Amino acid sequence: MQGLKIGQLASLAGIGVETVRFYERRGLLGVAARRASGYRIFPEQMVRRLLFIRHAKALGFTLTEIGELLALRAEPMGSCAEIQILATSKLETIDQRIDALQRMRQVLFELTRICPGSRAPRSECPILDALESAKENHVAV
Repeated sequence: MQGLKIGQLASLAGIGVETVRFYERRGLLGVAARRASGYRIFPEQMVRRLLFIRHAKALGFTLTEIGELLALRAEPMGSCAEIQILATSKLETIDQRIDALQRMRQVLFELTRICPGSRAPRSECPILDALESAKENHVAV
């Protein structure tokens, strides 16, 4: 029986063995065949699947979304429309995160700018005051 042991597969895909096991438990890899010794044996094309998962994760797709992409990949006769919708949705999510991070950065920039640093005691720290007042008002700073 040809194929790759889990350690070989992980090494070729540039990930850890535990990550392969995790993806297998999540159903992203399918069920591996077993040798008589009980070792799982993976087909060599599984390296491409793991690289697909790595690249999709690097672009921000969740494992659930990656599962959807893999299912669409398995049916080559359809159009790219569903894939484009998923990618567009991910792009919108990333843009929202960027906006939120820019707002957080601006607030932290302003707070660090007005903080007197070593010239004031902690009891007068505007950063701590802002965090405390934001909590009391249940409003983001």
